[in-house]
Amino acid sequence: MKRSLIGLVFTFFTVFSFAATVGEPAPNISLRSANGDVSQLSDYKGQVVYLDFWASWCKPCQRSFPWMNEVHNKLADKGLKVIAINLDVDTALADQFLAKLPADFAIAYDPEGESAEAYRVLGMPSSYLIDKKGILREVHQGFFATKVPLYEKQLDVLLAE
Repeated sequence: MKRSLIGLVFTFFTVFSFAATVGEPAPNISLRSANGDVSQLSDYKGQVVYLDFWASWCKPCQRSFPWMNEVHNKLADKGLKVIAINLDVDTALADQFLAKLPADFAIAYDPEGESAEAYRVLGMPSSYLIDKKGILREVHQGFFATKVPLYEKQLDVLLAE
């Protein structure tokens, strides 16, 4: 019983002490590209980052990709970096998704789900807006076309800071 309680407390502090919290520094995660190059999220300090977690089977993700292309193309020169992290265990599924819905923005792969754990991703897609100082400012669960004006307003506010 005592061991179970100690394990539970350790798990609680491990999960929640490194989890993403609005108003706190965004967890610095590794970003692995399709060719295996690895960068760090902290490499983008000084830019506003729209960090999106997605999977090939996710229907709302299919709706979010055209919008992310649009917002990337419209705001990249103003300092926006869109990064979408795929969480499929089989990256071939992600490649099939991208063949149908190509991305104009950065794609990273995390089949182990470590970055999703750091951000406590609860569903797909989940998006995190990180300001130029590396502070997590907004969290979005799902993608809703009716909320696009809100998403864009939040991006404009962060880009203007």
